[in-house]
Amino acid sequence: MAVEFIGIDPDTDRDHCPTVWADAKAQEILFQGWKPSPETQAECEGSSPANGSVPDSETIVRIPARMIPMIREACDAVERAQLR
Repeated sequence: MAVEFIGIDPDTDRDHCPTVWADAKAQEILFQGWKPSPETQAECEGSSPANGSVPDSETIVRIPARMIPMIREACDAVERAQLR
Protein backbone atom coordinates (compact mmCIF):
# COMPACT_ATOMS: atom_id res chain seq x y z
CA MET A 1 0.00 0.00 0.00
CA ALA A 2 1.45 3.36 -1.01
CA VAL A 3 -0.51 5.76 1.17
CA GLU A 4 1.27 9.10 1.57
CA PHE A 5 0.38 11.46 4.41
CA ILE A 6 -0.27 14.89 2.89
CA GLY A 7 -1.40 17.08 5.75
CA ILE A 8 -3.46 17.65 8.85
CA ASP A 9 -5.75 20.55 9.73
CA PRO A 10 -3.41 23.32 10.89
CA ASP A 11 -5.94 24.29 13.56
CA THR A 12 -6.18 20.77 14.96
CA ASP A 13 -6.26 20.02 18.65
CA ARG A 14 -4.74 16.58 17.87
CA ASP A 15 -7.97 14.92 19.05
CA HIS A 16 -10.23 16.13 16.24
CA CYS A 17 -7.97 16.33 13.25
CA PRO A 18 -9.18 16.32 9.65
CA THR A 19 -6.41 14.73 7.60
CA VAL A 20 -5.58 14.14 3.92
CA TRP A 21 -3.66 11.24 2.38
CA ALA A 22 -2.92 10.24 -1.22
CA ASP A 23 -2.75 6.65 -2.45
CA ALA A 24 -0.95 6.94 -5.77
CA LYS A 25 -1.08 3.20 -6.44
CA ALA A 26 -4.87 2.98 -6.04
CA GLN A 27 -5.30 6.44 -7.60
CA GLU A 28 -7.33 7.64 -4.60
CA ILE A 29 -7.39 10.50 -2.11
CA LEU A 30 -8.36 9.67 1.46
CA PHE A 31 -9.94 12.05 3.95
CA GLN A 32 -10.52 12.00 7.68
CA GLY A 33 -13.00 14.64 8.71
CA TRP A 34 -16.05 15.49 10.73
CA LYS A 35 -19.37 13.77 10.24
CA PRO A 36 -22.10 16.06 8.94
CA SER A 37 -25.12 16.83 11.06
CA PRO A 38 -28.27 14.89 10.15
CA GLU A 39 -29.63 18.10 8.60
CA THR A 40 -26.54 18.59 6.43
CA GLN A 41 -26.57 14.90 5.45
CA ALA A 42 -30.20 15.23 4.34
CA GLU A 43 -29.40 18.43 2.41
CA CYS A 44 -26.51 16.71 0.59
CA GLU A 45 -28.62 13.68 -0.23
CA GLY A 46 -31.48 15.87 -1.41
CA SER A 47 -29.27 17.86 -3.77
CA SER A 48 -27.51 14.81 -5.28
CA PRO A 49 -28.56 13.27 -8.60
CA ALA A 50 -27.91 9.83 -7.06
CA ASN A 51 -30.89 7.63 -6.20
CA GLY A 52 -31.62 7.51 -2.49
CA SER A 53 -29.50 8.11 0.56
CA VAL A 54 -25.77 7.58 0.97
CA PRO A 55 -25.17 3.81 1.15
CA ASP A 56 -23.65 2.25 4.28
CA SER A 57 -20.37 1.65 2.41
CA GLU A 58 -19.95 5.41 1.80
CA THR A 59 -20.02 8.57 3.90
CA ILE A 60 -20.06 12.35 3.61
CA VAL A 61 -17.05 14.02 5.26
CA ARG A 62 -16.70 17.66 6.28
CA ILE A 63 -13.25 19.17 5.60
CA PRO A 64 -12.42 22.78 6.51
CA ALA A 65 -11.66 25.11 3.60
CA ARG A 66 -8.29 25.93 5.15
CA MET A 67 -7.20 22.45 4.02
CA ILE A 68 -7.69 23.20 0.31
CA PRO A 69 -3.91 23.46 -0.29
CA MET A 70 -3.48 19.94 1.15
CA ILE A 71 -6.29 18.60 -1.01
CA ARG A 72 -4.63 20.12 -4.08
CA GLU A 73 -1.33 18.55 -3.07
CA ALA A 74 -3.02 15.14 -2.73
CA CYS A 75 -4.62 15.58 -6.17
CA ASP A 76 -1.22 16.44 -7.62
CA ALA A 77 0.41 13.39 -6.01
CA VAL A 78 -2.18 11.04 -7.49
CA GLU A 79 -2.05 12.76 -10.88
CA ARG A 80 1.77 12.57 -10.98
CA ALA A 81 1.58 8.83 -10.37
CA GLN A 82 -0.76 8.44 -13.35
CA LEU A 83 1.79 10.12 -15.61
CA ARG A 84 4.58 7.68 -14.73
